[in-house]
Amino acid sequence: MIRVEVAVAAPLDQPLVYDLHDELMPALPGTAPDPVGLRVLVPLGGRGVTGYVLAVVAIEETAYTVRRVKKILDRSPLFHSNMLPFFRWAASYYHYPLGLVIKAALPAGMAPQSGREILLAPGREQELRQSFGAALPPWVSDLLGGRRLPAAASGRLLGVKATRLRIEGLVDQGVLELQETVEADAVREKIETLFSLAPQLRTDLERHGTEAGLDDAGWSQVLPGDLKRSERQTLAAMTALMDESGANEVPARELFTRYAGARKAVLLLVEKGLVERLSRRVYRTPFGEPLPPAPQPEHLTPGQEEVLAVIEPALAARTYRTFLLHGITGCGKTEVYLRAAERTLALGRDVLVLVPEIALATQIEAQFLARFGDTVVLLHSGLTGAERFDQWHLALSGRAKVVIGARSALFAPLADPGLIVVDEEHDSGFKQDDAFRYNGRDLAVLRGRCHDAVVLLGSATPSVTSYYHASTGKYTLLQMTERVGDRSLPAVTVVDLSRKSGGGEKGLFRRELRQALVDNLAAGQQSLLLLNRRGFAPVLLCQDCGSPVECLHCHVALTLHRAQGRLVCHYCGYSIDQRVICGHCRSTGAMVPVGFGTERVEEEARLLLPAARIARLDSDTAADRKVFLKLLRAMHDREIDVLVGTQMIAKGHHFPHVTLVGVVWADGGLNMPDFRAAEKTFQLITQVTGRAGRGEAPGRVIIQTMRPDHYSIRLAQQHRYEELYRQELELRRNPAFPPFVRLVALHIQGEREEEVRQGAQRLAGFCREEKKRLQAGVEILGPAPAPLEKLNRNYRWQILLKAADLDQLHTLCRQLQEHRSELVPASCRLIIDVDPENMM
Repeated sequence: MIRVEVAVAAPLDQPLVYDLHDELMPALPGTAPDPVGLRVLVPLGGRGVTGYVLAVVAIEETAYTVRRVKKILDRSPLFHSNMLPFFRWAASYYHYPLGLVIKAALPAGMAPQSGREILLAPGREQELRQSFGAALPPWVSDLLGGRRLPAAASGRLLGVKATRLRIEGLVDQGVLELQETVEADAVREKIETLFSLAPQLRTDLERHGTEAGLDDAGWSQVLPGDLKRSERQTLAAMTALMDESGANEVPARELFTRYAGARKAVLLLVEKGLVERLSRRVYRTPFGEPLPPAPQPEHLTPGQEEVLAVIEPALAARTYRTFLLHGITGCGKTEVYLRAAERTLALGRDVLVLVPEIALATQIEAQFLARFGDTVVLLHSGLTGAERFDQWHLALSGRAKVVIGARSALFAPLADPGLIVVDEEHDSGFKQDDAFRYNGRDLAVLRGRCHDAVVLLGSATPSVTSYYHASTGKYTLLQMTERVGDRSLPAVTVVDLSRKSGGGEKGLFRRELRQALVDNLAAGQQSLLLLNRRGFAPVLLCQDCGSPVECLHCHVALTLHRAQGRLVCHYCGYSIDQRVICGHCRSTGAMVPVGFGTERVEEEARLLLPAARIARLDSDTAADRKVFLKLLRAMHDREIDVLVGTQMIAKGHHFPHVTLVGVVWADGGLNMPDFRAAEKTFQLITQVTGRAGRGEAPGRVIIQTMRPDHYSIRLAQQHRYEELYRQELELRRNPAFPPFVRLVALHIQGEREEEVRQGAQRLAGFCREEKKRLQAGVEILGPAPAPLEKLNRNYRWQILLKAADLDQLHTLCRQLQEHRSELVPASCRLIIDVDPENMM
């Protein structure tokens, strides 16, 4: 027996210890197996939960009874032991349970729990009927029919006190039984059956030189005379398939497709020792037909050579170092990533490439697949559970050396990452906004430190915080200031949308943009139209009372999606038919769409350019990876003239024939209650500006805005990032915001509004008392209702903590966790969000 430290997949702040008895150990391969990294089923309270073995600990006397591990769930570890310091640090920094951190790191569907099934004891049917009389509850009828209730149905019944007491009474009488069960993993290995000729038969055939078929005299000498015709035809099909593939094994599905009679005959051949039955693991691949990669350049640009001359020695030194690569759009950052990855692989180390969203992963995967082939795997939420499971195991086994994915790929089980690339490092998509609220970019830097790896943060518009770290020496700044091929940045025109300059124009496109779209189509070039809001209209108003149609579960207006004929909540997913009556005045009059989204932009573009081939790319049209790839391929093949989209079209794409970009409305982000609003607006405009003029023809950008004099729009027009950075720093000194202070947001939410408000007030009061006791320099803002006060039936209040000293914030958060049960009502939930990105 050994004693192990286990992090359970439950909201517990500390790991637990369990005894792992010898009878479970034979399930582990090897003579002296190390259980670290294995999943185990352990008792917790009255149920079994998944846990993750962290360490073997000394067996000592304890004041409590150490419980036993119930079951080992894996044949081999699911992560390398060198990832444990990384997991522990992440759990501590983000104040999130370690077991749930590891659960979030692993592919979904791999945290089974125990449950209980209700069984009818043999021969007790009559007693069960008599217990309930003539009116049998539905579950009793189901039990009489099937003698067993599944764990899910049993759990619902046992969760109702009156029903549970009734069932427990029948168990005491021996009428019913409760049997513990364990859920199976939602995903598992795919095993393929193969058949091969037995070694002796293969040797005999080689000795007789038999290759011509079953009628050859040599076959007659090596095969038994009593073989059936179907068995001979099965052998013929097998040898034909092996000749075609050059392999010694034939997959069962191919054999049965070639000759249907082989299904029975091959089993008879196995019994006779002429054929062997084998099995092997098959890895499901998410790669369809990849997008066409850009050709590998014969020569690097001077800018690429300069930055690689700094990066490559750091890779060779095998020491931790973080670089911030600030390169303008179109300067060739991806080629730098590829060359650095090539150098890393040559050193025998692994490569991890992170992008903020799936759309960018699709773009960059084509380049890496073209260079590194089968060593590349994908990890992101756009894969099926089975695909993600297999891609994870390819990385874990070492067969894959390059992992590409969105933020969750950060946890890829690479044994020795030597290079971690974070592309578009400024993007808020790297921040997880629910459950485990980590920032993928920041944890990438930490993982690089844990593995002595080089971390390469790349962006044309770095976050103010990252650029500050580079300017203060925490990171090393690398800059690329010239586009590939000496192409110039596009000319940018700003169009004032305010009434004073509108001249009575109607529609979404002002004269400049309308004419540019017409001219660009006539020239045979492609155009992009950006509006960072999906749907047709964000609000549907009643003409009689002016009230919007709101979500039943959130204090937000429903968005009209005319293509679906639905009104949809973009926060909880609630939707209704667009044909509604007013919920306030009960009017059956017309409901008027107000505002605009990408659907309306697409509609107006079709009216303006009836002969153009127009497509739309947003999360509504790109939910399916195959549809998304098909659309991008059409854009690359010039089968689309105008592409309308949200921020999904703004980053990372290389469309050489796009010469016009139109920003339909640049002001949406500026109105958000977020100290980063101007920074994010500048980044979005600069990124989409960079899509124009990447080929031979020069590019042009037209920005429509109500605030042409706002510094973020003016500086984006002039391509002046450094000036934006300096202005943002000045604004964030007073009142203080990052990078001069660190932030923690405390969110309290629940379905009872008054309890949420009172809980928030208690939390704020506790924080202020602790601040005095600790003499901490922490600024406490709030409590106040969140800007989105109610989402998905939950009322939401928040408190913002600010401090220059990060340790003081963590100390205060630990005190909050320790006193959570006294401060927060049981009906409410407290969420600690360290370094928040979303201020809503």
